[in-house]
Amino acid sequence: MKFTKSINSQSKAFNREKTVEWALKLKGVAYEYLEEDLRNKSPMLLQSNPVHKKVPVLVHDGRPIAESLVILEYIDEAWKGYPLLPEDPSERAKIRFWARFTDEKCVLGAWAACCAKGHEREKAIESAQESLSFLEKQIEGKKFFGGETMGLLDLVVGSLPNWIEFLEEHGGMKLLDEEKFPSLYEWAQKFINIPIISERIPTKEGLINYFQGGQNSRLTTGK
Repeated sequence: MKFTKSINSQSKAFNREKTVEWALKLKGVAYEYLEEDLRNKSPMLLQSNPVHKKVPVLVHDGRPIAESLVILEYIDEAWKGYPLLPEDPSERAKIRFWARFTDEKCVLGAWAACCAKGHEREKAIESAQESLSFLEKQIEGKKFFGGETMGLLDLVVGSLPNWIEFLEEHGGMKLLDEEKFPSLYEWAQKFINIPIISERIPTKEGLINYFQGGQNSRLTTGK
């Protein structure tokens, strides 16, 4: 029997580690959830990801895989059943592109807008909303980013809603405006209320603890 361990953080601000859990649940992979303090990184984490020394890390049958997007693709290939990526190569490439776009532009853009001051904040907010406008176009007229069923891009973009909501409150700004992004906003509200998703979304208190330095990590063991 092959065992799977996913080293994650409970309150990691981007929720990126939660995408790994969501993917495992969609695939029906059983796992045990363990906790680890990232302020005192365990030998398991340091051994599994000696380069970056960060989460998430998936360890499957003794072999570690690092970086969330890489892990999601690995999960899709290692466990059959519920597909996270489409079969068509060109469609798979598009999903990979928008997944990286979400990480590199939307997540970091929202953070930059929250941190910016004075005149730079207005520019940062405009830039962040420009990135969100691209996602708005991708979800228009669709139930999920992948069509009728939840896929890899939904999991990746799914890390945004409560992260952005927290930053909006923390920074006194508005990014995910319902009037500017009606389709993305509607999708976000439905997505976070899907049971398999909502039960593993970090609380606002967890995000506050992250910024206060109270970072915890989770260790997931699947079979």
